[in-house]
Amino acid sequence: MLPAPAEKRAAVTAMFDRIAARYDLVNRVMTLGLDRSWRRAAVAALGLRPAERVLDLGCGTGDLAIEAAAGGLRVVGVDLSAGMLGVAGRRAALAWVRGDAAALPLVAGSLRGILSGFALRNFSDLGAVLAECARVLEPGGRLALLEVDEPRSRVLALGHRLYFRRLVPWLGGALSDRDAYRYLPESVVYLPAEAELRGLLERAGFEAVAKRGFCGGVAQLITARRAAGGRA
Repeated sequence: MLPAPAEKRAAVTAMFDRIAARYDLVNRVMTLGLDRSWRRAAVAALGLRPAERVLDLGCGTGDLAIEAAAGGLRVVGVDLSAGMLGVAGRRAALAWVRGDAAALPLVAGSLRGILSGFALRNFSDLGAVLAECARVLEPGGRLALLEVDEPRSRVLALGHRLYFRRLVPWLGGALSDRDAYRYLPESVVYLPAEAELRGLLERAGFEAVAKRGFCGGVAQLITARRAAGGRA
């Protein structure tokens, strides 16, 4: 069962604290390791030069941040889950910060890029989070958001639903926490449709919004650029 809107922030944070220790293992198993290539694509999509400053928003255990740092980018990872940040800190000596995505502890216009991996549906107020992303990016700064998606093909969509809604909760229960991995497929209802997400991004101050699909549409990469006249 999904948490009520007023309880979502606390409930999701507590859930990620519980599953932090085995989160990476379950991700690798669930995606057959494909999530690694998706994360590499997200970092590449920023098109940034070494030493430019990037935020991994909802960084979890740090996969995207570590990938970006390996390419020479200066990275800060922000997440509300202390458990996830603890794992991230053991994996890499980067700047890990416990903070709210809707009230980032960063100076306006201080970043060249923002990454986020499979976190959009976990935010309580996505519009506020995207507006905050626009605030901390400098004009022309790049945004790359990875998320789940649903294939357009009927055959692929049927197979995906069976896998995502039946097998994923079973795998998650066997390897980690059944309730948490029951939440994962259910939480897709929080994710706006493509046109609605584009509208949220544009109202927040982004332009050149584009979408790229992976593996027949089971995952998506949304990219955008902070408009020169965007919010600050």
